[in-house]
Amino acid sequence: MAAMIVAVDGPVAAGKGTLARRLAAALGCAYLDTGSIYRAVAAKILVAGGDPENAETAAAAARDLEPIDLERDDLRLEKVSQAASKVAAIPAVRAALLDFQRRFAAAPPRGLNGAVLDGRDIGTVVCPGADVKFFLTASVEARAARRHKELLERGEQSIYARVLQDLRERDARDSGRATAPLRAAEDAVRLDTSAMDADQAFEVAMAEIARRGLARQPG
Repeated sequence: MAAMIVAVDGPVAAGKGTLARRLAAALGCAYLDTGSIYRAVAAKILVAGGDPENAETAAAAARDLEPIDLERDDLRLEKVSQAASKVAAIPAVRAALLDFQRRFAAAPPRGLNGAVLDGRDIGTVVCPGADVKFFLTASVEARAARRHKELLERGEQSIYARVLQDLRERDARDSGRATAPLRAAEDAVRLDTSAMDADQAFEVAMAEIARRGLARQPG
């Protein structure tokens, strides 16, 4: 039986990571946070003192990326997250990392049932033939509040107004980039999580997967 592929896309702080991890656990699938790939590239550049907006520098870092780089403990820093959005807008970087993502989806590790990938362009570019696609969104104010809370809980300094402005700028950058812009696939199931908690989003997604007859027993 072919590996099942679930795509979960959406802007930052819409809840896609939480949903994707829960779906992977419930379905017995491998999970890949594709954003971590771009964050790893960005982190390598920042540590080396490079410019994440320099196409040549970013492409070289992407080509040299190794699986162990995804285990770095600085990937969730806000400066890395911001740099990752810039790195992801560079066509040469996306080309270098596309094959890695597709191989993961087609041949999940440990012989698992399939793969759940979350990112910005899984349903439109990375895995356009995914068995089911979800596109999560929420108001920018709701997402800023979540992001602000997350940063504070992580021990980082955060000001809500600044987070809100950063998200607006990042949304514009991600949606307006020439290569693989952030957008919902035409056949994606759209979930507005502005007034949803994680449990509600998970229940809606699992109901859609069951409706399509895709749910399989883990293992």
